[in-house]
Amino acid sequence: NHGDFLRRPLPQGVRHRRGALQRHPVRPSVGENADECMVIDNEALYDICFRTLKLTTPTYGDLNHLVSAAMSGVTCCLRFPGQLNSDLRKLAVNLIPFPRLHFFMIGFAPLTSRGSQQYRALTVPELTQQMFDAKNMMCAADPRHGRYLTASALFRGRMSTKEVDEQMLNVQNKNSSYFVEWIPNNIKSSICDIPPKGLKMAVTFIGNSTAIQEMFKRVAEQFTAMFRRKAFLHWYTGEGMDEMEFTEAESNMNDLVSEYQQYQDATAEEEGEFEEEEA
Repeated sequence: NHGDFLRRPLPQGVRHRRGALQRHPVRPSVGENADECMVIDNEALYDICFRTLKLTTPTYGDLNHLVSAAMSGVTCCLRFPGQLNSDLRKLAVNLIPFPRLHFFMIGFAPLTSRGSQQYRALTVPELTQQMFDAKNMMCAADPRHGRYLTASALFRGRMSTKEVDEQMLNVQNKNSSYFVEWIPNNIKSSICDIPPKGLKMAVTFIGNSTAIQEMFKRVAEQFTAMFRRKAFLHWYTGEGMDEMEFTEAESNMNDLVSEYQQYQDATAEEEGEFEEEEA
């Protein structure tokens, strides 16, 4: 099982715009060869530092602190014992309903700055509320603009499995419009007994949301603006790449956006009609 953490730079500046050619997220090595991709965006990380953590001049160390917390949460069940275990294979099986739609938004709660101590332990309902908050997402896409196909909540610390299950059900019932109705019980939860250093409880959120197409659209716009003028292209063709590889990559990106939109718009009734036509 091959998982990837994709980190996108800030959109400003020539160096970052050239990055749209270099790092676009549907290049074959990621789009086709990785089973699951957690997408992290420096733009979103800076927003978390400014707005949530109230840091006036965040450094890359502050950004990496957030990234490491999320990455540690994703893999904690591989390293520590727990009541409800998970691993990367289980995540892939539960989060990917269609092969190409394996780009995930991730979040973490509670968000803390480097070196700070948590003053009080949060409750499971508070963690749940925070982890679904758009401000906690480490990818610059708003989940409220799409629908969740699937999601996973990886809790850490001592807590009741019953309470976790109740909270997951409660979230789906209260926010049903943000979840596709044709995948029932589409939030998977796991509990690792060992909390992160300095915290009593924490949760890492992984969401397969159709809203991630917002990020792909932004990259596609930057890419298209340069590629139409062949800006920076000579650096790549000079190293042996073919221009057609970029054309194919652009097409892959647009197809992926269309596929996410298709499943965002799909309803249970349409699925039923489709099955009848097939029969």
